[in-house]
Amino acid sequence: MTNIAISQLPAATSATTADLIPIVQSGVTLQLTNALLFTNSTLVFPALGTPVSGILTNCTGSPTFTNVKYSGLIAATAAAPTIASASTIAPTTPITLISGTTAIVTITAPNPISSGGGQITLIPTGVFTTTSAGNIAIASTAVVGKALTMTYDSTTTKWYPSY
Repeated sequence: MTNIAISQLPAATSATTADLIPIVQSGVTLQLTNALLFTNSTLVFPALGTPVSGILTNCTGSPTFTNVKYSGLIAATAAAPTIASASTIAPTTPITLISGTTAIVTITAPNPISSGGGQITLIPTGVFTTTSAGNIAIASTAVVGKALTMTYDSTTTKWYPSY
């Protein structure tokens, strides 16, 4: 039998539940069916911040996903932290409570938002303002309890507030 690298095989254009997929488990190459892979599976993705390519389609059962990240910050893994309003703030989670009344001039964009853009949600617990003197596109006034979505564009390097 001739050895051929998987990368040298022709690409499949469709798949059925009976098709076989090669896997390496504990150093041993085994075969796995699509049916077994996607039926009642627990799929664990890399830690938040590690890109995951592709989207699962035609899954049966109830797959469970842990630490899923498709682009930017999407899911919180803990309760939203509170940071005080200041001239510069640096939220590191997708949802952040903002206390205080100090005007916010600059928001430090967390990775990977800083390189590709994305959104964060600020939930005001104090009536702060934002100014356009730094990297925020337009000035705004926070409303206590009303989520303020900030969208970052990496081309303009500006945050665009939802209100």
